[in-house]
Amino acid sequence: MGTMRENGRRYAATLLSLLAWSWPFAAQAQTDLTVLDRDMAGPRAQVLVLGTIHLRTLPAGFNPAALDGLLDRLAAFKPEIITIETENGEECDLAARHPARYGADYCASTAAAQAATGLDAPAAMAQVDKLLKTWPAQATPGQRRRLAALFLASYDRASAYVQWLQLPAGERRAGDGLDAALLEQLQQLGKRKDESYQIAARLAARLGLARVHAVDNHTGDRIDVPDIKAFVRSIEAAWAAGGAEMRAHEKQDDVLALAPDLLPLYRVINAPGRLRARAEGNVHASMRAKSKEGYPQIWVAGWEIRNLRMVANVRETFRERPGARVLAFVGATHKPWFDSWLGQLQGVDIVDVDQVLK
Repeated sequence: MGTMRENGRRYAATLLSLLAWSWPFAAQAQTDLTVLDRDMAGPRAQVLVLGTIHLRTLPAGFNPAALDGLLDRLAAFKPEIITIETENGEECDLAARHPARYGADYCASTAAAQAATGLDAPAAMAQVDKLLKTWPAQATPGQRRRLAALFLASYDRASAYVQWLQLPAGERRAGDGLDAALLEQLQQLGKRKDESYQIAARLAARLGLARVHAVDNHTGDRIDVPDIKAFVRSIEAAWAAGGAEMRAHEKQDDVLALAPDLLPLYRVINAPGRLRARAEGNVHASMRAKSKEGYPQIWVAGWEIRNLRMVANVRETFRERPGARVLAFVGATHKPWFDSWLGQLQGVDIVDVDQVLK
């Protein structure tokens, strides 16, 4: 009996020793979060991330008709929610209240819209939310003018332009909160070389959507370093050393950008090889760059924070709409991060952009 007890003690001691030895490895084991929705009830969200060029870089003679083929393909996807790479009203209002941190020109001024509507940005945003809860399938011109004015007062110019585009030509006039100054703003928006207006807003209006959703965020990538000029030089040197393939691609893209149809350009910049080269040229080059201050690695941290917050903002647009069809416009360099992180979310499928654009 004593021998059995002794053997039992030895076994217990050995087991405890093994557990103690293996615990650090067990603690490092990660739960696969991507399979938690394997038995999901109901439809899954379909998210299409379209990497875009910034249209402001195109020549002065740019013709918006060059985007018609792209718009046709995207309309066929039938998105119910469209997001754009610009700051939302809450972020702009936050920045306006903290000029010492974010500067005085973080977002375009809403002074003219506030004067026309009598509402500051938070009040205008509250009115927008209230109106959209009961927004009719066939809004009247007066309702559209009112909503456009409120969007302008909310820092949401792209959504204001969505409403403007859905007004009959004869109804694009002052009234219901729109005055001469705001009419001028809306007319000028239509002339801007900006994908938020020329692609996203035009598509939203074509599909009868009430708005687009701004999801960009720069609150986490405003780098605080002692020598900002040295920081910029360090980043540019890293990119110059590691971005040869990306620069060669950009030269090819510049040629495609001059074509009367930009659909081939969008097919190319969204191709997996192009996206890999952008990621390598920007982030991998920065991570391996040597810097006493660690400046390139600091830049990557800011880049990741920005992308994480943008992805969270995209997710928020369909939080209450499981199974929604979502189209996210973002600069092509961001697309790999969007695809990867949005693809890890529960109940979300990433749509193959090549299948949409082919």
